[in-house]
Amino acid sequence: MFSRAEFDHRVALAREAMARAGADLLLVDSGELLAWLTGYTVSETLYRAAFLPREGQAWFCLRGLDEAPCREKSWITDVVGFDDMQEPQSAVVASVRDHGFGSARIGLDTHSSSMSAATFVRLTQLLPEAQFVPMPGLSDSLRWVKSAAEIEVLRQAAGIADAAMLEIAARASEGMTTREAAAIAASAFIREGADTGEVGPVVKAAGAHEFLHGVFKTETILPGDILHVELIPRVANYSARMMRPIMVGTVPEELAAVAEKLVALQDKQIAAMRAGAVARDVDAVMRDGALAAGLRSHYQNVTAYTLGLYTRTPRSSDFSRVFLPSANWALEEGMVFHVYTTAHGLGFSETVVVRPDSGERLTKAPRQILASGSR
Repeated sequence: MFSRAEFDHRVALAREAMARAGADLLLVDSGELLAWLTGYTVSETLYRAAFLPREGQAWFCLRGLDEAPCREKSWITDVVGFDDMQEPQSAVVASVRDHGFGSARIGLDTHSSSMSAATFVRLTQLLPEAQFVPMPGLSDSLRWVKSAAEIEVLRQAAGIADAAMLEIAARASEGMTTREAAAIAASAFIREGADTGEVGPVVKAAGAHEFLHGVFKTETILPGDILHVELIPRVANYSARMMRPIMVGTVPEELAAVAEKLVALQDKQIAAMRAGAVARDVDAVMRDGALAAGLRSHYQNVTAYTLGLYTRTPRSSDFSRVFLPSANWALEEGMVFHVYTTAHGLGFSETVVVRPDSGERLTKAPRQILASGSR
């Protein structure tokens, strides 16, 4: 999906961060950073890591069974495999010594889910002459601003979300189950080119926002029910996200009016997502607006969070940059967010790119309650 020039740019960004931290060698074990920096990622069935020197060639050390796919997917040609009878940390450290970095200053992301306390202790035991340089949050911060190539992949994922959402709405009917709706989306994902058929929450909506993380189960949709659909298609591990409410039958006027108010506030928030804007100010557009309009009695959740590359890590969403009243940081052009809001059982969200003058929506489905038969 990406050119060698794209990866060269990413390597340059990583080496700039290493220079600022004073690291000679960067240990990369976060699944997301592995994919972003090397082009290849794999689960941590056995510990694995890639290494980037400030000068010289990078290498990858991983389970022998994963060596061939790594060579196929990554630009890195120096791939060291170990067998399942070896302790992974010992094999990784042996590769460090073999490459001449046994006493180097080794930078690592202390926030990486792969860098457990046990792994860190073991690495320090095996490399007593090395100095470990904490680079907390590096796996996220390097990826906050997306390149034009990354945004195009996210645009593809957003198009898949649009197509799947409209297909569910077109086929919605009385008696449809949440499982059937999810199956429509999963099929559309695979057909349209998504990595997997994982679709996100497809549940009956209830309350103000409690349904957002509702447990998936088979429920029958009846007239008057709101089907909450959140779609999270991934292309090359890049996830676009979108939420819409779908109803069978006629949408009540009072509910349509609530939807119009929510969408209007969110449109205003998206328009405020320009480069240089402070995140807390952008958050206030939606949060304070919804409270002032009486759409919600309280608003405790974030109004947006980071979107981009999601892969084999314990988290399903990236909260390294979020919109909250305490978010005192500036938006940068090329950042991408899942912007979402809920009230009265209705949920609307978009995949939005920060541009110089306003946000750009990558998801394009109609911003309204989708009635059955909608296209």
